[in-house]
Amino acid sequence: MHTEAEQTAKQLLTDMVSDELLALYTRLLRIDGCLREEAANLLDGPEQVEALIGAGSALVRSSGPGTPAQLVPTRPDLALQGLLVELSRRMVADQDRLLTGQRRMSTMHLWPSSMDGSADGLVQVIVDRDQISRVARGLISSASFEWLTLDNQSVERPMDELTAVPPPPSFDGHVRCRAIYESACAEHPVGLKTIEIAVEAGEEARLLPRLGMKMKIADESIALLPLTPTGMTGALLIRSPVIIGALREYFEFLWERAVPFGAASPLSDMQKYVLNMMVEDVTVEQMAKRAGVSVPTIRRHSTAIRNMLGVDLPFAAGAAAVRRGWVK
Repeated sequence: MHTEAEQTAKQLLTDMVSDELLALYTRLLRIDGCLREEAANLLDGPEQVEALIGAGSALVRSSGPGTPAQLVPTRPDLALQGLLVELSRRMVADQDRLLTGQRRMSTMHLWPSSMDGSADGLVQVIVDRDQISRVARGLISSASFEWLTLDNQSVERPMDELTAVPPPPSFDGHVRCRAIYESACAEHPVGLKTIEIAVEAGEEARLLPRLGMKMKIADESIALLPLTPTGMTGALLIRSPVIIGALREYFEFLWERAVPFGAASPLSDMQKYVLNMMVEDVTVEQMAKRAGVSVPTIRRHSTAIRNMLGVDLPFAAGAAAVRRGWVK
């Protein structure tokens, strides 16, 4: 019986544990356990006993009060299962370290550091299109706890040709990802799909009627700003703590004023009433008469609605509101 168990142990654990540990385990199987106090003598020392217990190949057991404790071997299949659990735990820890190391390496390779506190490398102008793309990819990989972006409709190709790409899987549970989009992005089918995919991947998204520029910030240390509308032919890579702090304050200022993506209409009851009349293309005078208010009041509500939607003309506000789901 014990010979069969030893053979099974060798089949399951060979090359999974050290030869020394496997020899100790099969020896314990052969003698079918022993008194805990005698284990060190039988198994070549207390370190070997602790190694067996630590590997899940043996356990200390007592039959009851007053009964001497015994060191008994774990069943070979359970010993392998425990070993696999421990290996999985180590792999997860190693994967976390690998991701952290890759982020740090990409940061070191893509832009110069300023470890001496001098101004060298705090601001870098990039005009090569390929380098800008590499830096943008490296920037998102370097984020370890926070990723902030501003995005508008300034693109070099038609949005119909763009591909929606969610945040990296490594962001899940590790990096808080927040993005503010220009409202027009959510009114284009491709732009809307892009935002939806990012939100499904864990991004927190908000909308503003207008955004004057794009921006990317990784943690509290690195930012990428455009020098051109799209940012693909000229960009600023910034490591200055002073500028980064100001850019983050600017982002938070916009974040507080932005509307959460997918949120219900932010309009008041009167503004909703005015908006519905704008959709019907009713004149300002007719709106005032229907609502029982003055013409200046209607104009004030109309201006506020158009500002929230980021449009200039009343009929454009109606169309934008329909696309956004504020009116049916």
